[in-house]
Amino acid sequence: MTTAAVDRRPLAGLLALVALSPVFAWASEAVGYAEPMENAAARAGVTADPLVGGLFPGYALPGVDALAGTAAAGLVGTALTLVAALALGRTLRAA
Repeated sequence: MTTAAVDRRPLAGLLALVALSPVFAWASEAVGYAEPMENAAARAGVTADPLVGGLFPGYALPGVDALAGTAAAGLVGTALTLVAALALGRTLRAA
């Protein structure tokens, strides 16, 4: 089996977006952005009672500055998604 050259530009793009994630978090706070699903739930009177809190609740890291927590959550989420996609790709290619 031969290994093809890997184009690193998509990975560089993902890392650039992760690096910019604190800017997006700051900008959303500056303009008062709220998630549409949270707005709809509030209007409907639905309250959140999750069974599992999640790895990074609210896209933040407890005990860490909000912007640094956003960057860390983005980095971990991107890495997990990339690993899952690569594993799926290898599985499908082998089939």
